[in-house]
Amino acid sequence: MSRPAFTLRPATAADSETLFNLILALADYEKLTHLVEATPQKIEEALFGATPHAEAVLVEVDVNGAPKAVGFALFFHNFSTFLAKPGLYLEDLYVDPAWRGHGLGKALLQHLAALAVERGCGRFEWSVLDWNQPSIDFYQAMGADVLPDWRICRVTGDALARLGQSK
Repeated sequence: MSRPAFTLRPATAADSETLFNLILALADYEKLTHLVEATPQKIEEALFGATPHAEAVLVEVDVNGAPKAVGFALFFHNFSTFLAKPGLYLEDLYVDPAWRGHGLGKALLQHLAALAVERGCGRFEWSVLDWNQPSIDFYQAMGADVLPDWRICRVTGDALARLGQSK
């Protein structure tokens, strides 16, 4: 499949409803809609309020001459006491099923890896559900180690630098 023209951009407060809809789609995919307590208003406050707790990046494609958000990555900083450095933690990554296989998820991961390098992070980590073998395979192909006890995906050192520079 060819890679469609797309744009990655930081989400803004005006994107709160779009993020909410993408989060609902992710929850549906993971069969976890019963756990969703988020609302567009809660997302706006948590990401764009007085004390932002996370950041988000949207991936947009051109649909009939207008940009349409078809995926997102939501992330925040954590900290490694062993490295004495911040880390970047990917809370959620989602690409609409109709747009998978076009490199959009890979582009989101590469973008965040580059951001982690730029911000001096020692790690880029995320979790993956143990039943989600397609995602596990995808993450391993991107250079992540899936830690067996924790199911934490970690990209560090040379792998992080390669991932951040390969976009």
